[in-house]
Parts: sequence; structure tokens; C-alpha cells
Amino acid sequence: MDHNYQKDISGCGLTGLISKKKRRLSGAEIVKSLCLMNDRGNGLGAGYAAYGIYPDFKDFYAFHIMFDEPSVRWTVEEYLKANYHIEKIEEIPTFPVKAISISPLLVRYFVKPLKERLVGEVQEADFVVNSVMKVNSEIEGAYIFSSGKNMGAFKGVGNPCDIAEFFRIEDYEGYIWTAHTRFPTNTPGWWGGAHPFTLLDWSIVHNGEISSYGINKRYLEMYGYKLTLLTDTEVAAYMLDLLIRRHGLSIPTACLALAAPFWKKIDDRDKDEREALTALRQTYGSALLNGPFSILFGHSKGLVGINDRIKLRPLVAAIKDDITYMASEESAIRAICPNPDTVWAPRAGEPVIVDLD
Repeated sequence: MDHNYQKDISGCGLTGLISKKKRRLSGAEIVKSLCLMNDRGNGLGAGYAAYGIYPDFKDFYAFHIMFDEPSVRWTVEEYLKANYHIEKIEEIPTFPVKAISISPLLVRYFVKPLKERLVGEVQEADFVVNSVMKVNSEIEGAYIFSSGKNMGAFKGVGNPCDIAEFFRIEDYEGYIWTAHTRFPTNTPGWWGGAHPFTLLDWSIVHNGEISSYGINKRYLEMYGYKLTLLTDTEVAAYMLDLLIRRHGLSIPTACLALAAPFWKKIDDRDKDEREALTALRQTYGSALLNGPFSILFGHSKGLVGINDRIKLRPLVAAIKDDITYMASEESAIRAICPNPDTVWAPRAGEPVIVDLD
């Protein structure tokens, strides 16, 4: 028996930026930043997410859907027509790239739930989340990989520059951007498994490994989430939706739940803070993300970066005028912002929270 198995070390690269004044910036900037970190991936996944890219359809949910084959498309469209007003349907614009010879059928839909479907106490956001879960878990060969308003994710199997060229990222303008190059270790490299992972307006890019995936997954399933994408990062996207949107936690409090201080550090706090942190850890113990990670998550009102409690994965932040940058490497920031006003490395477990003005 061969015992010379050696696990690949997870690299991954992530980068993001936000204009607090909501200036819409060309995708060319984020592409340049991510492509500098090409060696942090291995060509098995890359992707981009942007906010503010659909101003003409800002009141509609933008469903980006992958289809393994055209016949599946009609099944999904029958479901959508029965539950949503569809304002527009179009194939996502792509450009032929030599390195990407095979891709799923990529279509986007601008939709609103039909009023008659929102009966009783059913909230619009919950209805959309249930639709995403249903399609992704019950319709084989279809995957809704983006479902927010005035935002979208674009991802696939390939290197950062190839994926950017394929999706024509430079043609989009947004006031928040996140991007990721993947080095999959414990999970397969496939189009749906590339980052970002999204749900509603939440988008997640992640470097590292969430070793608490099992307990996080079971906890989310208690609330109706269905995890089908074969990757640990999926739990982070759904956990933020649960804690912030459904349970009403503030973003700083949700970050404390995801990367809670160690008990020893909690014991050193004053009485009121110690009691609050103890209650949070006891209530949301199953939401704690264990393992090495750095995460950027975008949402409709801002961008957040956070490390694990020991900072086992890199994260650097910088500010220039109204723009905040975050990335795995300082060089990825300086590639598009050569002279930032401030540069720093966020401490372990301490989030960088940037809100739009």
C-alpha cells in the first residue's frame, strides 16, 4: 500500500475594494489585482462579484444560472414563470477564450416574486432563498449561483485572467468588487464550486479551510438551508444570511459569532462584556467557524474582511481617498493603488467593516 499521500497546501487569493461614495469603478481594476496573485491558485477556479452593475434593473433579483444542458433550462424556466414576474431573460455575455473549451450554459433572469405567491407572513427574501434552495437541490443540472439585486457573481473553472476575459469583467462597473482565485484541496474544482458564493445580496470569497463544516452544515439545515455545492465556503454565505438577515444581529456581532474570542480572552474582559460574549458563544456555538480562514463578504451596504482567531491566513487592508482595499497580499493592492494613504494587517478575529456613505 502506498502511504506517500501528501495533501496539497491550500493557497487561494482574494481581493476586494469598495468606494464609500458609490463611485462605479471598472472591473479592469479588480482583474489586475487578482491576476497578480495567479500563483495562489491552480486554474481550477476563479471568480468575481460586483455591486451596482445593473442600475437599470436595480429593483429586480438578478438570477445567474448555470445549466449543464439546454433541456434543463426549460424545466427551470417553467418553475420561474409559475412563481416570478420575469422582466428580462438573456444569456450572460461571454467571450471565446482558448483556455476555456467547455462551460455550462449561462443565463441571467431579472425577476420579482409574484404577489400571489407571497401569502401570509412569507417575506420576499425568504421566498427567493427557498427558490434558490429548491432549484439547486432538486433540479439536477441547474445551479443558481447569484441571486441578489443590482449585483452579480461571475465564476468558473480557469485562471483569474481567463475567467475575467471569458465573462468580459472589464465591461462592468461597480462600487463594490470582490474576487478570488482558487486552489481546491478537499473539494472538487468545478464551475459551481468556484468562488464567490452568494445568496441574495451576500457574496463570499474565502482563503483557507473551514474544519467546522460538518457542525455548521447541520446547524444551517435546521433552518431550512440546503448545502449542495461540495465546498466548505458555502456555509459562510448561508450563515451570514441566517445571523444578520433572519436573526437580526448587527454585522460586528455576527463577526463575533463567526470568529469568537477564545474562552481565555473572554474571561479577561470586564463583567458586562464577559457576560455578553459568553451568551453569544453559548447561543451561536454551532455558527463558529473553526480552522484557518480569511474571508471577504460583500453586501448591499458595504464590505467586510475578517480573519480566523489566530490569523492563519493573510489579509491586508489599505485606504486611499474614499476607497478601501483588502487582499491576501499587499502587492495585489499596490498593483491598482500604488500609493495608499494607510496600509495595515488586520489583527486576528478583528473585522474590517466598511459601510457605504
